Amino acid sequence: MPFSRLIKAAFGLVALAAMSTAAMSTGAIAQTAPAWPQKPIKVIVNFGPGGSADNSMRPFAEKVSRGLGQQVVIENKGGASGALGLEAAARSAPDGYTFVVTPALSVVILPHLRKLPFDIFKDLAPVTQFTDGTLLFAVHPSVPANNLRDFVAYAKANPGKLSWGTAGVGSHGHVTAEYFKLITGTDILHVPYRGGGEALADFLAGVVQIHADPNTLPSVSAGKAKLLGVIDAERHPNFPDVPMVKEVYPEIDYVAWFGMLAPAGTPKPIIDRMAAEMNKVAREPDMKSFLLRFALRPNPGTPEQMATLLRNDYDRYGKLIKQINMKAE
Repeated sequence: MPFSRLIKAAFGLVALAAMSTAAMSTGAIAQTAPAWPQKPIKVIVNFGPGGSADNSMRPFAEKVSRGLGQQVVIENKGGASGALGLEAAARSAPDGYTFVVTPALSVVILPHLRKLPFDIFKDLAPVTQFTDGTLLFAVHPSVPANNLRDFVAYAKANPGKLSWGTAGVGSHGHVTAEYFKLITGTDILHVPYRGGGEALADFLAGVVQIHADPNTLPSVSAGKAKLLGVIDAERHPNFPDVPMVKEVYPEIDYVAWFGMLAPAGTPKPIIDRMAAEMNKVAREPDMKSFLLRFALRPNPGTPEQMATLLRNDYDRYGKLIKQINMKAE
């Protein structure tokens, strides 16, 4: 064999050996790379205990823990209508050990009302929109009205006398209060709280007379509140005779939802795995009946579906907020 061909053959063997070594090394790295998760996972709930955001995630935590083989720890971080919890998540390491659960209000309404120290679309990554909520238009038993029409008549006859407690500025309750007042021409005071749990406590004590939040349901069932209407895509199965608010006032037509996000840059396989585990729990037969007690219902979805929902609702509520001239208080 000529010397030149011999040299070429030798180089070919060296190159082949190098490729084989690289392939073996890559395989070895893949085999030794740690699987996720290797330690407990923190899920920030951006409102306090007892609110609908907390109620939406808490029944999932234990079952997702079993599915992942690591404990899922809930950390309630309320304040600023959910912005504090979202900011904490956005500033966390994108390593798959921090997630945040939020009601839609904090990501599709609040950014239109105030400048936030983070970007919803750049600093956070959608994981799954896993639960829908029914906004219950309830009044304190002291209010002499048993339906929406009678309530509006009473509110008009008593301008400024009634107050509406909500989970905070920019909440669905806040949007509903301002939109309802505009449509009906009523004068009702909006009282923002740090979360739905605090608002509910004052509502039950009669400090505020109106509450529109999923967490009102147990109080309605106990006779401590009067349910005049529901804001949802359908009537509530436990109260089939109570109309949807849009049956009386068609303009009030939207659905509150709860979703999970992760810090931007969290590896896609981890996001997909967490979404799959959340969806697996959402599809369990007993989850629907359990959540129904809190005016919630499971609604499993992919990261891509949540991304589309997030963008669509962000644009929709932006237009609505301009229409009602809603301001941060």
